[in-house]
Amino acid sequence: MFVNFLKNLSILKKFLFINFIFFTIIGLFTFIYLKNIQPNLIKKKSSNHIEVINNTIDNLTRLKVKFIEEDIRKFLFSTRFLFQNLDRVIFFDNELNLVGDTDTLDLDPRSFSTRLDTVELEILNEKKTKEITEKKNIDIGNDYSVSLKDILFNYVGSKNFGIPFTFTQEEFNKFKLTTIKNVMQNGQNIGYLAITENANDIKAAIDERKTFIIRTAIAVGIVILIFSFVLNRYFLKPIKNLVSYTKTIKNKNTIKTNIDDLKLRNDELGLLSNSLDDMTLELQKRISHAENFSTDLVHEIRNPLASLKSASEILHDTNDINQRIKLIDILSHDVQRIERLITDYSQMLKDEVALSKEKIKKLDIEPIVKSVVDDFNNIYKLKRGISISYENDGKTKYFINGIENRIEQIIANLLDNAISFSEDNKDVEVKVSKSKDNKVMINILDEGQGFKEKDTNKIFNRFYSNRPDKFGQHSGLGLNIVKNLVDLHNATIKAFNRRDRKGASMEIIFPKV
Repeated sequence: MFVNFLKNLSILKKFLFINFIFFTIIGLFTFIYLKNIQPNLIKKKSSNHIEVINNTIDNLTRLKVKFIEEDIRKFLFSTRFLFQNLDRVIFFDNELNLVGDTDTLDLDPRSFSTRLDTVELEILNEKKTKEITEKKNIDIGNDYSVSLKDILFNYVGSKNFGIPFTFTQEEFNKFKLTTIKNVMQNGQNIGYLAITENANDIKAAIDERKTFIIRTAIAVGIVILIFSFVLNRYFLKPIKNLVSYTKTIKNKNTIKTNIDDLKLRNDELGLLSNSLDDMTLELQKRISHAENFSTDLVHEIRNPLASLKSASEILHDTNDINQRIKLIDILSHDVQRIERLITDYSQMLKDEVALSKEKIKKLDIEPIVKSVVDDFNNIYKLKRGISISYENDGKTKYFINGIENRIEQIIANLLDNAISFSEDNKDVEVKVSKSKDNKVMINILDEGQGFKEKDTNKIFNRFYSNRPDKFGQHSGLGLNIVKNLVDLHNATIKAFNRRDRKGASMEIIFPKV
């Protein structure tokens, strides 16, 4: 369920959700850490209290000090160095009567206390000391306060009796730590000892850690929000635009999605946008090309079909033998025409599929041209007496970027076209040369009738044919295939009549490598 839920979320929601999970886990561990750190710090201070209490009890036992006010007072004077790092040390007798308190001694309190900001620097008489002492209480709990005597009374009857007992008191700006323990002499309980210390450093340490964690959490949260904004603004939103663009094209929607702004980017999304747009234009071009070609093919086939229908109807109704022979010839030509159209169209489709798999590479065009010329010489020299010659301008190499078998197809189609317009025993010339800017040029010259068209560019159109004497033998696709292959190689092709004699010339110019 969780995996499916996560799969259905967008990238931004996934990112925020995963960060929320991590934040929750880290927050849980942080909460446990903060819960445990206070007891550890309290335990450390409590251990110090217990050590002082034990040392004090040892001294009381060794010196045989009685738990009366006078003896305790003398003891505090003589052993004040024991309590220099503590805020307050209080002594109670077995009846829970106060017999000593470092806060009420008539000495410089710097001998006992570090709280110089809360202890008055004056000498107190015994009466005043007793009054102050009796009024001093230690607050515990949240909303109520009880005297230390009440704590001691509860301590006497509790299971903690005989072992040190530590409790804390937290006020608005103070955090106090108090440890109490009973004093035993000769197996009898003679009194109680309490140590109270201002433990604000514990609270400060905890507050410092809390503040650090909160600040860190806020900083990380801000970073995540900023990153989420950047992720959404500069990555996810452009990707959505690309998705909308592809859907618009798929659904053939008239509403166009503009990705020109994305194409201007210099990062990977810009490259993807340009590549996607180029691919889309190329696909649209191919689809348009296929649609136009299919339309033209249907139109071209319709004409011989109409002729076939008319000839067959007339043939059915005529008895004249000569007319029947003429009609049969027309039927034969029309069938040849349709067969030729379908064959060439099928070959074009195969060529287009093959072209998508073939790669252009650097190659020397001269041996390719020579091979095709030799093949045609072997066929047409004996068959019709037509001689095909080859010559170059004396350069050593004629490198182009191309596909070898497609160059062969270009030369073969042009030679086939030149020979079809040539009379028997005529010559066809093939010339290869280089221009001053290192562009490779191929010229194929024949001695036929030349071009009657003023605009020779239209001879490269699909199904164009000007052969009334050879009806049905040519589909008009040969030169169109040549033009497509020449465009594939980023080359140009021109057709014009020869100036030196009667005939036609085809010139292909390949860009320099």
